[in-house]
Amino acid sequence: MNKYITINNNQAIDFDTIPLLKYKDFLKVNTTFLNDALNHCVNYYGFHHCGKLRLINCIANDETELIYLTSTEINPNLDVAYNSLTAHNTAFHLFEREISENFGVRYIDHPWLKPMRYPIDNVNNPKMDDYPFYHIKSEEIHEVGVGPIHAGIIEPGHFRFICKGEQILHLEIQLGYQHRGVENLFITKNNLLQRTILAESIAGDTTVGHTTAFANIWESLCECPPNSEIKFARTLALELERIAIHTGDLSAICSDIAYQQGSAVFGRLRTPLINFFQSWCGNRLAKGLIRVGNSNHHFTKELGNSLRKILIDFEKDFEEMIEKFLHHPGSLSRLEKTGVVSYEQALAIGAVGLTARSSDLERDIRVSHPFYNYKKLNHQYEIKHHGDVYSRTQMRREEIRQSLGYIYQMLEDIPAFSNEPTALKNPKPNTFTLSLVEGWRGEICHCAITDKSGDLIHYKIKDPSFHNWMALALSVRKNEISDFPICNKSFNLSYCGFDL
Repeated sequence: MNKYITINNNQAIDFDTIPLLKYKDFLKVNTTFLNDALNHCVNYYGFHHCGKLRLINCIANDETELIYLTSTEINPNLDVAYNSLTAHNTAFHLFEREISENFGVRYIDHPWLKPMRYPIDNVNNPKMDDYPFYHIKSEEIHEVGVGPIHAGIIEPGHFRFICKGEQILHLEIQLGYQHRGVENLFITKNNLLQRTILAESIAGDTTVGHTTAFANIWESLCECPPNSEIKFARTLALELERIAIHTGDLSAICSDIAYQQGSAVFGRLRTPLINFFQSWCGNRLAKGLIRVGNSNHHFTKELGNSLRKILIDFEKDFEEMIEKFLHHPGSLSRLEKTGVVSYEQALAIGAVGLTARSSDLERDIRVSHPFYNYKKLNHQYEIKHHGDVYSRTQMRREEIRQSLGYIYQMLEDIPAFSNEPTALKNPKPNTFTLSLVEGWRGEICHCAITDKSGDLIHYKIKDPSFHNWMALALSVRKNEISDFPICNKSFNLSYCGFDL
């Protein structure tokens, strides 16, 4: 029997073709995959199926464009504990913590088996106040708690610092305060528009990224590939979202080190970018722009001319401000060698996106599992080598420049739009599909499974923040506690993307 089956990004297959392995073989196959740095886990989750718990593991190869699928069945109701994949590779730790939390699976050798999200349907019904924080007993050590309530509009999350004087020895991040039940809503809402609007709300700063992933999923299930106009519009929207959020992040980084000129200028530069989404689709966050199989907001030559002018004006002021910012001695003193995440650490935790690429780890779905127009654009990822706040700031500069070039290139050849709506078929029965999208923050992964009637029976979402919160915790070790805000903003991770 085959131990795995391979698929490509956005490919739908018969669910029964995914090999069902004994657990010990499942463990060996998947941990062996991750012995190769070119492989990483894009999703690993469980769902109830035929009276048992079916586990699905999805391992992406970053060289061959293939995704390896394996599965196993276990019975969590029995008094049995399992060997963990995490004991062999740390990158599995959050996936297994979620499986344990949701289904009561016990692991013999998981090194950090703590609650993760505190979902409302948690089998053990734990209380947030009982979270088992790590402690160090010493008269010279003290703890500092921040959150879960923060100033302004920051979402809830608790940060527990263990410090010696001003130096951080350890940071533990407790999330899970928001119980939205997003994945279950994809099952209970059987209207396509409702599901699309739900996808737009997974993470408010990644509307384009997550809605694109959902559209890919549904188009794969319905065997309805997007036409050239839709591919063009979604590619352009993804890169415009990247520019807008990166620019806003640069403003916030400047604010955290009291560089007020940079904060003001980058904040101003973000505004016309998101205002263009308002002109295009009626919403500054691009809600309403992406729809399965169709587009209600065609990208016209007039919009192209308007966007080109906005970007030309943006680029001039951006280049002047970014060069001032990144050559200012005061800025460099705060950014360089602060919040370092090494290549080895990034690889161990399975970091993705900007976080990975800032630490010399080559992870970019636009290259490894390309979709839409990225092959035509000949996308090559940017990479930095030092893993500090300065590298993550430089990455934003380089990716903004790169995205500007892509959009200028695309505006030279705007496809004509068709007035004929696409006729969607019903979703294929007994089908599994997976979509990977490189959002501005990193790798987004959506998975879906249908039953024999073609109805959704499972929907799984993974935001890049799922991988990268641990990178923030590692980055602050041996830093002053006053450096935490700038470290935190250099990642800009999502609470709601994690607390599904």
